[in-house]
Amino acid sequence: MGKIFVDACKGLETPYTPVWMMRQAGRYLPQYMAVRKEAGNFLNLCHNPKLAAEVTIQPLDIVGVDAAILFSDILVVPNEMGMKLEFLAGEGPVFDKPIATQSDLDNLIGGEDAASKLTYVYDTIKLLREQLDARGDNKALIGFTGAPWTLATYMIEGQGTKTYNICKKMMYSNPELLHKILKKVTEVVKLYMEKQIESGIDVVQIFDSWAAAIEPSKYNEFSWSYMVEIADYLKSKYPETPIIMFPKGVSAFIERGLVYGNFDVFGVDWGTPMAMAKEKLGEKYVLQGNMEPCRLYDKAATTACVEGIQNIMGGKRHIFNLGHGILPDVPVENAIHFVSECQRVSKK
Repeated sequence: MGKIFVDACKGLETPYTPVWMMRQAGRYLPQYMAVRKEAGNFLNLCHNPKLAAEVTIQPLDIVGVDAAILFSDILVVPNEMGMKLEFLAGEGPVFDKPIATQSDLDNLIGGEDAASKLTYVYDTIKLLREQLDARGDNKALIGFTGAPWTLATYMIEGQGTKTYNICKKMMYSNPELLHKILKKVTEVVKLYMEKQIESGIDVVQIFDSWAAAIEPSKYNEFSWSYMVEIADYLKSKYPETPIIMFPKGVSAFIERGLVYGNFDVFGVDWGTPMAMAKEKLGEKYVLQGNMEPCRLYDKAATTACVEGIQNIMGGKRHIFNLGHGILPDVPVENAIHFVSECQRVSKK
């Protein structure tokens, strides 16, 4: 028997629609918080394969999801390219020396040299592969990366931002430098994802968390084309490994029929109507999503949304998920309710 999540990514018939959640291994779980405390801090947890594997598997047993997503962080990539990363309480991730010039970029490690430094990620995947295979429950393992644009925003801004004014200033006043940054990151990400596949992941997801920061007419040039380049590279070598693209906040881009590329699943964010996504993309790609994460605060609101999505998708070419990550103060029982409702309404 194949893995239900992998089969669904390929558009095959499954006994029910599989479900997982972004950030499912995270702060809403007391068990995760206990392991994070043991690790000392978030980055230590990412760097410890035994503990990272433990928190990756927790949601399978506690919440009942159909796939595990590797526990790591998108910013380990620029970190291993040579940018010093810290997670500060109340501020989140911070790079001490953001990229502002060509010489800043030249000082960063690229290609194989950077990708080969992420050994703790590959060791975590190998450990997870052993543990998941030993369980025999056919749960898939998802690997992931941030899209080059999302990674570049942190590298240029130095931290999270609400305005993106530093990178957008570069986009309009020095697009050549921005493209050079994006190209360098893209080359590392290609090799990083290849090494994740070689280490044992089943499915790749590329997150473009900050896609909505780019105006629709510029989105392809500065983000989507680089994501497609990564997908093309991986598909040329690993045609059987499904690829999920998840750009958040690009309703206008979808509506205008601008989504293209050699990948399998399109992640639909909660701000995009599922019916519109199905109309525009449903024949070409399996769709993933797209419940508003805050519905998890109320079981009735969760059930209503799950039933609504099921009515639109009809249990075909679909994977249940949230339209972004689960929030830290969601009760665990509500997450369990979401997963069981997805499986209930979609049982064939």
